[in-house]
This record gives sequence, structure tokens and C-alpha cells, in this order.
Amino acid sequence: MDQEEYNRKRINLKVLKSIQEYMKTEDAASSALYPIKVPEDLLYQVLRIQGPDSADKLIHHIFRMGLDLWSDEFFNEAFGSQRNLEQFIKMMKKRNRGEED
Repeated sequence: MDQEEYNRKRINLKVLKSIQEYMKTEDAASSALYPIKVPEDLLYQVLRIQGPDSADKLIHHIFRMGLDLWSDEFFNEAFGSQRNLEQFIKMMKKRNRGEED
């Protein structure tokens, strides 16, 4: 594996780890990005019937579901399988200790 591919996979692993940590928490994210596009009637009806807290929770829930699906696809593109991921992590550990393959 050349250095460019190694660096790309290392960055991909950082992204996946960050997503994994985010999905473990129920707290608000450390970063927020607006605007989020949602169907107007969905947001309006939830706000009208259940209030702003419920609308916020709903949007966050929809985002988490989408992030979960996206991260699965991202994982498959970056590593392909759990075995490939484990092999890459072993390689990273060896490189960090200064060992050669």
C-alpha cells in the first residue's frame, strides 16, 4: 500500500470513528450546520401539533438515521469488510511502532 492510499484510509477511519462516537451519544452535537432542508409541511405540522422541541428531536432523529445509512456505505467503500478494516488497523499499529510490513 502506497503512502497516499494509507493516508486516505487513515482519514476515512477517523471519519468513521467520529461518526461512531457521535452515534453513541444522545447529547447535542458539538457542531451544527444550517439550513437543513425538510418538507415544509412536515416541519409546520410537527411544530404546530407538538412544539419546537419535538420538531428539533424529529429533525435530529432523521439526520441520525441518514448518517447511519451513509456511514455504512462509506465504510463499504473505504474498507469493504470488517476483515480489511482490522488488517488496516494492524498495519497502522505497526507503522506507529516503526515496524515494516
